[in-house]
Amino acid sequence: MKHLQNRKLRLNSEEETRALGLEIADALEPGDIIALIGDLGTGKTALTKYIAEGLGIKEEISSPTFTIVKEYRSGRLPLYHFDVYRLGSGEELLDIGAEDMLDGDGVCVIEWADIAADVLPADSLVVKLDYGDSDDSRFAEIL
Repeated sequence: MKHLQNRKLRLNSEEETRALGLEIADALEPGDIIALIGDLGTGKTALTKYIAEGLGIKEEISSPTFTIVKEYRSGRLPLYHFDVYRLGSGEELLDIGAEDMLDGDGVCVIEWADIAADVLPADSLVVKLDYGDSDDSRFAEIL
């Protein structure tokens, strides 16, 4: 996934967000972790939806805000979609059994990943999303 890193993008439309999600999905391998950081409404779940599409996942993707994690297995790799907004730390993420998924056979997409940054591997792909200068645009920084 190194070729994805160190980029700053302006996403001017839903289609450009989709293109980024598909590009990320194409590079994913078992054990990869995508750490999404951004305010409410910056497109974390939308990007996750397009990563899932790129993996061939057929189920409807929605934010797991109240369940913390949703698992999807219909694609080329299992997808573990986390929303850690309601957790207080990375330790709490591990306490719910996430370690098996983080080290597992699929890929993890973690919304609000800054909350759990202390337990995420250093080689996680970090995507910071910010509001753009119009309602439809966003800025994405990939680290």
